[in-house]
Amino acid sequence: MSVTARALNRVIGRRLRAARSARSLSLTRLAALTGGSISVSRLSHYELGQRRLSIEAARTLATVLGDVSVAHLLCVDEDGAAGADPDEARLLAAFRATDAEGRRRLLAVAVSGADCGASGSGSD
Repeated sequence: MSVTARALNRVIGRRLRAARSARSLSLTRLAALTGGSISVSRLSHYELGQRRLSIEAARTLATVLGDVSVAHLLCVDEDGAAGADPDEARLLAAFRATDAEGRRRLLAVAVSGADCGASGSGSD
């Protein structure tokens, strides 16, 4: 395996671990949520960058984890927000990096801001 492939495996592993940790899931619990299709050992190898995450496994994990995309897990979309402007990408990165309470707060602010923008347009 090339140095580049090993480095990519480590980045993929860090993304998977971050997504799992953000949801306070143990490796055992995450494996159970996959219905046994991905073992604890395999998850550990993915997170340590010792094994490459397949597209099928990434799809399973993205589904189980909820709001993580296959593209994000596999580093297909390097910035994690294809087509987003820099502010959108920063917001998405902040959302993904925070815990459940932080996500709830970010969503509340975003919805509140959107509501203000919609109701405030056209009223001079």
